[in-house]
Amino acid sequence: MGASGAGKDTLLRGCQDRFDDGQGPVVARRYITRQPDGGTESHISLSEAEFEERVTKDAFAMHWSANGYRYGIGREIDLWLAQGSQVLVNGSRAYLDQTRSRYGDTLVPVLISVDLTLLQKRLELRGRESAEEIEARIRRTRELEQHLPPDCLVVANNGSVEEAVTTLLAAMARTRGTSE
Repeated sequence: MGASGAGKDTLLRGCQDRFDDGQGPVVARRYITRQPDGGTESHISLSEAEFEERVTKDAFAMHWSANGYRYGIGREIDLWLAQGSQVLVNGSRAYLDQTRSRYGDTLVPVLISVDLTLLQKRLELRGRESAEEIEARIRRTRELEQHLPPDCLVVANNGSVEEAVTTLLAAMARTRGTSE
């Protein structure tokens, strides 16, 4: 989890690339009621009607709304977890309590953190939000990061992608009691 523009999808892709043999963590795809923007975010785009149909059919393990869009994670993650896989989910900081109530101790919250000045630059370069929307995102990031749970791992993404991926994978290995 982390602010929009923190590089969550980039790091998730980096984790997948590190394990091209299929032995690493599984990365869940997100379903979002937003068209692809050609950027770095990897998601399956759904209309509002398609999203609501999946909610009605209980097709999501979790779903939430944020920033005017709806987000969902498919039930396939439950199968992967039951098979013993580690699963990476690009989730919501605001939805963490609900996710924790569903997954309990199997959940290890990880915040992808980024310097706020760098975050603002990334959001401006992305070009999806107005200056006011970017400022609101920065404010929300400050507020939410002040109230992290004590068991939340923090991975800084202020340098190279490779460095942040290595840090994330090392943190995951520690939670499993293994080494990368």
